[in-house]
This record gives sequence, structure tokens and C-alpha cells, in this order.
Amino acid sequence: MTLEAACAAPLFLITVITFLYLLEIMSLQIAVREGLQYAGRNAMQEAAEIPLLNPGKAEADIVESVGRSRLDGSILQGGSSGIDCSGSTLSPLTGIGKLQVTYKVKIPIPLFHIPPILLTEHIKIKGWVGYEPAGGDMDGEEVVYVTETGLVYHKDPNCTHLDLSIRQVEKSQISGLRNESGGKYYACPICKKKGKACYITTTGDRYHRSLSCSGLKRTVYSIPVSEARGRRKCSRCGN
Repeated sequence: MTLEAACAAPLFLITVITFLYLLEIMSLQIAVREGLQYAGRNAMQEAAEIPLLNPGKAEADIVESVGRSRLDGSILQGGSSGIDCSGSTLSPLTGIGKLQVTYKVKIPIPLFHIPPILLTEHIKIKGWVGYEPAGGDMDGEEVVYVTETGLVYHKDPNCTHLDLSIRQVEKSQISGLRNESGGKYYACPICKKKGKACYITTTGDRYHRSLSCSGLKRTVYSIPVSEARGRRKCSRCGN
């Protein structure tokens, strides 16, 4: 009986500790998600003046909402500095912000070497929630979307060729970043402003020094499909 008790007691304690850590993970997830919603509201207010989402500001807002001491004293790896919002973007065309926060939690259970667990929370938020019916109509004709100089027409106004998701990064990060096709980012030949801040898009292959650069602008018009003659369908949304 003594031997059985000596074996069972540590297993029981490890089980209890594991259960407590699971509760702490759930509590931390709830706190971070609430902080992300707080950061999203602040970002949308600021985007009313400048259509840009600053990941660093979002990270600071999450820390402010949750509490620096709460994060530093939790199982979050790195404490308050372990919050990463670099995957967040904002579309200047639709005004929709996609906020994402990633972080790792550590579970230091005795006798077990459990690697840190990666967790992700994400939300979509829009500054203006006006209604636009799906699939417009102009005198019974299908509505398509074109740009001033584009050679194609789009059926979806949220097509990634039209809807540029711009995010701000540091110049020192450019060499290690890749677009959605795995390509590198090169300097924009139009804007040559100096500074640490750069602006990139998910689908582009250039980094820009100015938010007002024409390479980041899209003037989109909605027209009847009959007026799109001479333009071909977009390869992404035309089918």
C-alpha cells in the first residue's frame, strides 16, 4: 500500500496541476481576445483619418487592456512582449480590418518537457457598417468593377487585385518577409522617401516609403458589364 501510494500521489498531483494549467490557458485566451477587440475598436477609430493599421499599436492596446502585470505573471512565453500582431491588415478600399494576434504559452509540468503551444486569435472589424446588396444591378445588367488604367474587369469588389491589404513594417524586417506567393519585396521606384516605416501589401512585391504612393492607390468604378468591352475577365474573380 505504501508503494502504491508513493506512485499514485505524484500522478494525482501532476493531473491536478495539468488541469489548473488548462484553466489558466482558457482564462488567458479570453483575456487576449477581449484585448484584441479593444485594439480593433481603437484601430478603426484611427483609420478614419489614416487608412492604416499599425501592428505595434495593436500590441500595445492588447497589453493595456489585459494588463502588463497580468501578462508578465502568466504562462505567456515572453510575458507582455510575447504578443505578436504582425499578421494584422487593413483594407483601405472596404475599410475592413483583419486583426490577428499570435502568442505562445508554456506548461512547465514536472517530469515532462512540453514545448510551448502556439495560439492564435483573430477578428474582423469594420469602421462603417453600411449595407451594400450583393451583386449590384444597373438597369437589369450585371455590375462589374474596373480601375482607371486596368485591363480587366472584376465581378467581386473585394477581389485582392482591387482590395489591397496594407500593413506597416520596419525597414529592417523587409528582407525576411514574403508575399502570399512566396516572393520577396523590392523597393518601389515611385516613392523614395526615407525613414524606418515601410508599407507592404499581401499580394504585391514592392515596399513603399509613403502611404500616399500611387502604387498603393486603387480608384475603383462600378459600371454595367456592357461597358467593359475591351477588358478581359479577372483571373481571380471573373469566373
